[in-house]
Amino acid sequence: MNKLKILNDPIYGFITIPNSLVFDLIQHKYFQRLRRITQMGMSYLVYPGAHHTRFHHAIGCVHLMQQTVNVLRFKGVTISEEEEDALYIAILLHDIGHGPFSHAMEHSIVNNVSHEQISLLFMERLNEEFNGSLTLAIQIFKREYHRKFMCELISGQLDMDRADYLKRDSFYTGVAEGNINSERLITMLNVVDDELVVEEKGIYSVEKFIIARRLMYWQVYLHKTGLVAEQLLIRVLKRAKELHVQGYKLQGSAALQYFLENEISIHNFTNATLDVFSSLDDYDIISAMKDWQHNDDFVLSNLSKMIINRNLLKIKMKNKKIKAKHLEKHLENLRTTNGITTEEASYFVFTGSIFNQAYHEKHQNINILHKSGKTEDIVKASDQLNLKALSKPVTKYYICYPKGKL
Repeated sequence: MNKLKILNDPIYGFITIPNSLVFDLIQHKYFQRLRRITQMGMSYLVYPGAHHTRFHHAIGCVHLMQQTVNVLRFKGVTISEEEEDALYIAILLHDIGHGPFSHAMEHSIVNNVSHEQISLLFMERLNEEFNGSLTLAIQIFKREYHRKFMCELISGQLDMDRADYLKRDSFYTGVAEGNINSERLITMLNVVDDELVVEEKGIYSVEKFIIARRLMYWQVYLHKTGLVAEQLLIRVLKRAKELHVQGYKLQGSAALQYFLENEISIHNFTNATLDVFSSLDDYDIISAMKDWQHNDDFVLSNLSKMIINRNLLKIKMKNKKIKAKHLEKHLENLRTTNGITTEEASYFVFTGSIFNQAYHEKHQNINILHKSGKTEDIVKASDQLNLKALSKPVTKYYICYPKGKL
């Protein structure tokens, strides 16, 4: 087969696949599943164009990593061919463990198993299949490799993951505030004392990057409508699992049934479980909800209808914690109007909080390299006063409840 493929990407134009190993990994069924996993979860209910997938994103990350390797080598940073391949593999597979609708599954039908943990399981399985050729990529992914800047390129405050998703999500949602200049940022990268730095000329691109991240979180990733839709999806899956435990047989694909019937944690996430997980995607969940909206269970049917028909709960955002009396008032109202129990009502009336911190000043800093050779944290180096403010965490609180009778 011809492995020197060129892909046409709406963000970067033509993308070349760097080598035959990366091509074979892309062709693998585990990776092809990402075509069926939405990059932005339920955000398409807010931004109709946000139907791009984790597959798009991963390929874009590899393209940016190729540019980064070229830039760093040009500046005299030694990167061996083995390290280069490992960087491409690690960034290609960094999101391979995402479940349906990206984050919803982590909080519902598996017990606190993160997508990073599942990504690592996939990588270790693929490493067996590809005769140990992913060993170095796994070391970098786990942040165990001695060259720190390589680990930062995979997971850091200025990594290739963020460099792609901000630009890509901005494009597909039409939210121009997130459109960062990834290529300019990459061109300004360098390495000092084995840590990633940005040359002084790139300081304004970094400022734009941090501000864009803040705006994208408030305007897109933490948008209240997308937030309530994701919460409903989590509750749909929790209710389905609860009913299975009580002995109800629900319609659903074999892969979905497996996760509804079994208590899965990281300790019993076997190779067999991984194989089942690899065939689970957004379509399983959508198909199940189309059936479940006609189920006899009041909670499951109404939650499913809300998502399928985009008739969501009302959500109110506050700067202070929601008082218990407000929650109880809505719970009581729902109980009396629909004749349901408090437990059932709690699926439709609930509170929570969201958190946004555009820059973590004390965690993997973004350092600016001055012409003198001195390096300095972006917050200190920048004359942009609000960067200090952007490094402080902001928490908002929300309450969700039905708009009327269910």
